[in-house]
Amino acid sequence: MNNTSIIATTDSKPRLRGFALISVIAALMLTLFLEALDQTIVGTALPRIIEELHGLDRYSWVVTAYILATMTMIPIVGKLSDQFGRKWFLLSGATLFLLGSILAGALIATVMADLFPPDQRAKWSGLFGLVYGVSSLLGPTIGGWLAEHGPLMGNLVTETTRWRWVFYINLPVGLIAVVALLIFLPANLSVRTSAWNGWESLRRIDFLGAILCAAATICLMLGLTRGGEQISAWTSSQVLSLLAAGVLLLVLFLFAERKAHEPILPLDLFRNMIFSVSASLALLQNMVLLGLALYLPLFFQGVLAVSPTSAGLVMTPFSVSMVVGAVLSGQAIGRLNRYRVVGMVAALLMSVGSFLITLMTPATGIALAISILVLTGIGIGPFFSLPMVVVQNALPAERLGISTAGLGIAIVGTVITSSVSGDLMNHLPTTTASKMALSAALQHGFVAVLVFALIALAATFFLKDVALRAIQEKLEPERAAEADVECDKELVHV
Repeated sequence: MNNTSIIATTDSKPRLRGFALISVIAALMLTLFLEALDQTIVGTALPRIIEELHGLDRYSWVVTAYILATMTMIPIVGKLSDQFGRKWFLLSGATLFLLGSILAGALIATVMADLFPPDQRAKWSGLFGLVYGVSSLLGPTIGGWLAEHGPLMGNLVTETTRWRWVFYINLPVGLIAVVALLIFLPANLSVRTSAWNGWESLRRIDFLGAILCAAATICLMLGLTRGGEQISAWTSSQVLSLLAAGVLLLVLFLFAERKAHEPILPLDLFRNMIFSVSASLALLQNMVLLGLALYLPLFFQGVLAVSPTSAGLVMTPFSVSMVVGAVLSGQAIGRLNRYRVVGMVAALLMSVGSFLITLMTPATGIALAISILVLTGIGIGPFFSLPMVVVQNALPAERLGISTAGLGIAIVGTVITSSVSGDLMNHLPTTTASKMALSAALQHGFVAVLVFALIALAATFFLKDVALRAIQEKLEPERAAEADVECDKELVHV
């Protein structure tokens, strides 16, 4: 790539401009599109997939497997990207994504932080929220249509193989993103300055912590998912052994992080109130969205008796509303230079919508259900970008990768969500049971979603406002000094 495409900024980080910048942004958006599409397209098709495979009791295992792969890779990738740069890890993630893996998602927000200063990230995060929302919008509709009809390929696609196309649709978009990243994303974009190079730098990476983190996550999630399959399973030696091993490995992981030269999850980050609250908000929003994405298609298809395609169309306004929430919140943060009130309003809407979802029954009309989902989606949307913007504004540049990855680790939250999924499936009726029984069973999951939303609302009251860095320089001296003091209080422990 032409070196003139890179320019220096006041914080000595290389940035892009011109055609190179547009190309990288487009590639990042395509990568984010893939990630969001992958999360939503399968959800709508999942009831049909489970029906064909005769595995209703394995419904929650689909989510468990997805989470395990994600949580075991995010910490180490975030740390390695801080140490050696973003390009090759993002490119590897996008490439492996085409083969069934997901490394790229954790790095998209970090590369954005490399490209733009804090005061510009909010509006760009809103735009990326738009991309996420559009892909989430298309996912349920495409997933439902493919599960029900499949592509128009005559006898090449049978009734029992159509749903498999939800996994093939990623290929063309992914290839375009890989090529664009390979050509235009510079390998030296915000590589961390370190006193160690080569093998010594690699040797100091906390691989032990990564292994312990992965092992703890696997044991805890397998134990809780197994226990959720049957009530009697909680007292089985297998489940108790997995849970005990998970707790022990988690303790060992925390101990290893205290001793590591380059920990994958620096524990001192959690002494920063801004990071801790932001991580909690990101965790809780993901738990709310995961629960709704998993159980709403099942509610529409099993309780309201709509087809997979119709279920995807019903979910479309939900996705649109998340787009609206993400875009409006980004613009609001940029204009107000404050993010606390945006988070509080978003969490309130998310909580009210989640409460109304718990009241839905087989008698609920489609129009009313859509209205409730729109309200909920507007509240969920801002949290796609708000925690990232807050954390990246509060932490130094050399910790962007690991702090962004830290927002995505969410071991405890994903374990709890997986456990709730298993418990809910334990309450599902047989295929001959009434819609009312199925609706009652799904309430277990919807109530859990409401609890997570209410906790998120409470957490926003502890979120401190810190002026976005670049804007501080434009303030009059008195306000600038006040903003600097407030920011320094949060950075002192990092």
